[in-house]
Amino acid sequence: MNFCGYVASCLILSHNKKRENNIFFNRGYAMAKPEAFENHCWADVIPSEDMQTYSPYARETFIGKNPALLCIDLYNLVYKGGAELPHELDAEFPNSCGIYAHNAIEPTKRLFSATRAAGLPVYYVTAQFNPHRVNSTKRVHLKTTAEDCEIHDAFTPEPEDVVFRKERPSAFFGTPLIAHLNQRRIDSLIICGESTSGCVRASVLEAHMYGLHVSVVEECVFDRSEIIHKVSLFDMHHKYADVMKLEEVITHLENIPTQSAAEVA
Repeated sequence: MNFCGYVASCLILSHNKKRENNIFFNRGYAMAKPEAFENHCWADVIPSEDMQTYSPYARETFIGKNPALLCIDLYNLVYKGGAELPHELDAEFPNSCGIYAHNAIEPTKRLFSATRAAGLPVYYVTAQFNPHRVNSTKRVHLKTTAEDCEIHDAFTPEPEDVVFRKERPSAFFGTPLIAHLNQRRIDSLIICGESTSGCVRASVLEAHMYGLHVSVVEECVFDRSEIIHKVSLFDMHHKYADVMKLEEVITHLENIPTQSAAEVA
């Protein structure tokens, strides 16, 4: 073997050693294989040629070693008007996600239950109520109340949970969220909430820029538009996050060592 071949073999051995030490190899955290990468809700809206273009992104998906649950904008406003299509609620409840919000309630409650049973930290972000607050989007400012910005009763925070208030789409912008994650050595986030194309997407991108691994739970995020929801998940899945099915996330959480708040503090 010549010198170049020797160096190459050493690099390969080093790479394989790191691979063995990677959290989803030595801890069994791999969730889905590359061949299952596209088995998600967007299959009926993404053209086959785009699927082919994005095929190099296929990879194993996983949850990191020290995850936390991040719950984005699960506030009363988006549930107003009941389980109707959003366009049918526009006249009276223009901010409601209607049926899409209500369909996500039970899956999200299951995610909360599994997360708490595993002893993982839970963080909420919700809107800061202030009549003169900065708008989070370019949409015409709509009247809201303090009650609109409170967490929905289905997801009432526990005493040990942390709630942040924000005025911009990202959960990180203008909040101390990243400081809390760093202090508790959180390396990854499991994300639920809304809207998929807005505050969820903004938070996913910023988490990725902070070097956090992000897992978005497909059945636990929602939007006012189904097609925008699906396309947003497709884009995030290929670039910035692992979109995962609720059942595989729950199975994973049921099989990790239970952590206490003191252990992750």
